[in-house]
Amino acid sequence: MSADQMTVGEMLAATVPMAGTLNLEFLETTAERAVVRLPDQPAYHNHVGGPHAGAMFTLAESASGAIVLAAFGDQLTRAVPLAVSAEIGYKKLAMGVVTATATLGRPVAEVVAELDAGQRPEFPVRIDITREDGAVTGEMTVLWTLRPHNPAK
Repeated sequence: MSADQMTVGEMLAATVPMAGTLNLEFLETTAERAVVRLPDQPAYHNHVGGPHAGAMFTLAESASGAIVLAAFGDQLTRAVPLAVSAEIGYKKLAMGVVTATATLGRPVAEVVAELDAGQRPEFPVRIDITREDGAVTGEMTVLWTLRPHNPAK
């Protein structure tokens, strides 16, 4: 399968080994929303039997990367997406399967217009991590940039 035929989830699993290691399941990947699930796996549990905080961070960061690729994949010939910073808050005990849902914090056209103007745009991605019962167990924001391939920028 060529890169053009791969889904965003398949591309992330192929290029980001940690996504494959955790067996992340990419359920939805659009420019509006990305939904990624972390199966319940004892090998990645913490001391209370739920998913380890590091696994949940990777889940949420992977969901943010999925929406970034879906929204800006057509810009990869001229810019590379990079995470600038991330902040996560763990709200409730997570047990079992957890799902991360990412949403883009700025309109795609606005970000691309900044890139067109020779700038290095930054944009937030917000992610909610939920249990199967719908309870929000964590919230994360990843600040991303599109760094132009021109190293002078």
